Amino acid sequence: MLKRRIPLFITFFAGLIVFISEFIPRQPFGQLSGELEVWFMIIAGFAILLGQLSLFKVNLFKIRHKQENWPYYVITLISFTIMVGFGLLWGSGLGAGIAGHGESIQSVLGSKPFDYLFNNIYQHLSATMFSLLAFFIASAAYRSFVGRSPESFLLLGSAVLVMLGRTSIGSFLTGGLPDSLYFLHLPYIADFIMDYPTTAGQRAIMIGTGLGIIGSSLRLILGIERSYLGGK
Repeated sequence: MLKRRIPLFITFFAGLIVFISEFIPRQPFGQLSGELEVWFMIIAGFAILLGQLSLFKVNLFKIRHKQENWPYYVITLISFTIMVGFGLLWGSGLGAGIAGHGESIQSVLGSKPFDYLFNNIYQHLSATMFSLLAFFIASAAYRSFVGRSPESFLLLGSAVLVMLGRTSIGSFLTGGLPDSLYFLHLPYIADFIMDYPTTAGQRAIMIGTGLGIIGSSLRLILGIERSYLGGK
């Protein structure tokens, strides 16, 4: 029982200090909140280390048992080991590694090995991944724009107006209208939709997200939510 009460007390105490420091900008609350943020960064560093060890454990298990697509897990571990090794030996950016900055290697590659692999391999793979997402987004948009209800027709019409207004076709189609009918120009309609209805919806989502964060935080501080202790 005591092992469960101590983490609950620490969570309540830390959360209460951070909460009070946001409304009472006086000492010692600001100093205590800063110290807690430093402790959080230290704990997060150990959490990253545990995550890396878990990565090795999970991937080694899948490789040992020859699970589906196990060669990809081999590539994952090799890539992870190479990047960590290069980062530890020669560092990245302006930071030096165990073996210094690796000036001789930089003279050949033009940058540190870690930065070279990151800029010439990882970033290109990331760009490829995001470009593939465009096709999934287009497929999802096509399914969403099928007019089956008044709401879907409204979404379809708004999407068509915005897409036309953001291209030169919209300016061409409504460019001949007089200035007195500027509100019928497709670029103006697209800007209006993006500035008002879309912004209002985004703000409503942000408000709902903020209320959800407040509710979750209160559940954690008051000890109602105890999933981090292994309970329900």
